[in-house]
Amino acid sequence: MDSGTVIAVAATVIALGSFWVSYAQARATQLHNRQSVRPILQLRHVKAYEDHAAGIRIINAGLGPGIVTRATVWLDGELVGQWNLETYRRVVASLPVRPKVHSLHVGSVILAGQSIYLLHLEEFSDARHDWFWDLITRRFVIEVHYESVYGGEDFKVTLDNLR
Repeated sequence: MDSGTVIAVAATVIALGSFWVSYAQARATQLHNRQSVRPILQLRHVKAYEDHAAGIRIINAGLGPGIVTRATVWLDGELVGQWNLETYRRVVASLPVRPKVHSLHVGSVILAGQSIYLLHLEEFSDARHDWFWDLITRRFVIEVHYESVYGGEDFKVTLDNLR
């Protein structure tokens, strides 16, 4: 082998190594970007925390918006359906007072840092509304599937009964 061939082979190896490093860096950057805008949705039972309200609150504690792909509700262990106005009406049909509602349709967006009551009473009193606290802590279960703006992750958060 002459010196020209050795130089050409060395240059090719260096170019391939450089290409591999660039590809690996691009993949790492893409993964980092996906994680940097990952939504982290949390469901919580809230009772007279900052005000006199009580209910179920969904919070996005992540850095990016959460896009709802499905929100399913169970009442007394029975599947009721997606968390929409029709399901809300079936859940509250027998209640003495109708709680306020925020439905989660497919495609609903929960912004980073946003906190929304899904079902709540604004003027909650333990003495007058014990039935409501029993409903949201022992009878009502909600499961929310969501994804980031990149899509396809199928993250899930569930608010189970308090035992």
